[in-house]
Amino acid sequence: MEPLTGIAPAPAAPVAPSTADGAETGGNNALSSDFETFLRMLTTQLQNQDPLNPVDSADFAVQLATFSSVEQQVKTNELLTGLGSQLATLGMAQFPGWIGLEAEVRAAVQFTGDPVEVEVAVDPSADTAELVVTNAQGAVVARSALPAKSGPLLWEARDRQGQPLPEGSYTLSVLSLIAGETVASHDVHMRSRVAEARLDDGEVRLVLDNGQSVIPDEVIGLRPPPA
Repeated sequence: MEPLTGIAPAPAAPVAPSTADGAETGGNNALSSDFETFLRMLTTQLQNQDPLNPVDSADFAVQLATFSSVEQQVKTNELLTGLGSQLATLGMAQFPGWIGLEAEVRAAVQFTGDPVEVEVAVDPSADTAELVVTNAQGAVVARSALPAKSGPLLWEARDRQGQPLPEGSYTLSVLSLIAGETVASHDVHMRSRVAEARLDDGEVRLVLDNGQSVIPDEVIGLRPPPA
């Protein structure tokens, strides 16, 4: 009777390349799944191999090395995920001092029904200026004349007919004009007091008095609120 043949060495499970940001959790889960699958395959092979024709020792050593490599990769990914969360938490330490200050923010204006204080910049050489309002879909919904000077402005969010605009997100810009010709265009910055600093999904966000949430990189200036 011919001896039973042994089960061929199981191929090493591929290690999925690690990904960043939103795909990180999925990558870790895939790697853990590969690790568990490889472990089951190795255990099944050892249980069912022919004792008269066992797996070659060199092949078995390669499989054990692969097993160790996958295990270490899983642990490394878990460690990096934990470190990322800790670093994000440490980043919160610098923002409590911002709470209560008035922030100048380079971001779309979130209109909720109340006038919004903004900061406009007009080219010094301009003789007139125009405020251009664009909605979230990119359509221009309002244009209005402005004094040819930089400074704070209370934006009341009205369309070309003077009717209130619906609540939503709007981008404001100012055109500086000389004899009716545009010589410069500047984004309009919003001003609001910082009410809260919070950590959302590993990202620091600042909540303003008007309820709008922005990232710290969008803040270009801080000052004490007016008395």
